[in-house]
Amino acid sequence: MTATRLSVNVDHIATLRQARGVAYPDPVLAARLAEEAGAAGITVHLRGDRRHIQEDDVRRLKETVRGKLNLELATSHEMLALAEELRPGQVTLVPERPAELTTEGGIDLETQGAEVARAARRLLAAGIEVSVFLDPSPLQIDRLAEHAAGPVRGFEINTDRYTRALERERPRELAAIAEAAEYGAALGFRVYAGHGLTAVNVGPVATLPEIEELNIGHWLVSRATLVGMQAAVREMLAAIRG
Repeated sequence: MTATRLSVNVDHIATLRQARGVAYPDPVLAARLAEEAGAAGITVHLRGDRRHIQEDDVRRLKETVRGKLNLELATSHEMLALAEELRPGQVTLVPERPAELTTEGGIDLETQGAEVARAARRLLAAGIEVSVFLDPSPLQIDRLAEHAAGPVRGFEINTDRYTRALERERPRELAAIAEAAEYGAALGFRVYAGHGLTAVNVGPVATLPEIEELNIGHWLVSRATLVGMQAAVREMLAAIRG
């Protein structure tokens, strides 16, 4: 089994910058430090309200990131057009609500399956790999296979419920993630995971053999404010590798 890759989300480096309207800290520099410390790629979410990452950040990241640049986007025409212009290595389609503090759950393919399929075909035509952010539900994976198995290469499991669970509930939430990962891989999808993961809780998720990559941001950026980005990434990689 190959080691689980780490993609570092640098959104909240940009959050600090935007809070003061200055040029620092720079998410592009943070991305470089993360990769130098062993991260396999970088993730950013270009939101409709531009609360943190900006188009120019994505352009500069595209020029400098050595691994995979994973761009999280809503399925709106505006965002798909920007993805066609910016050409990241991968787009992960996510739900987005203006008032939310962070992404609140996976895309509901029961209601948005056709919309996601149209967006995925458009991105694939531009030469961009597509992933979809999903809650760990076999029903959602069935809908993904039904609507978008061709243009969508993989999906990211939302680990939020696991990370928020009480200790006695955590085995149940981990089992749901494991079931979704195994089922999705059996259908031919590449499987990723993320949301709310920390160096304390990442270990059990990282041991699931079907999960190729973990997308982690908030904990890493928070930790980096205390020990530096490279130390935070190395700490997370040590936790992933057990």
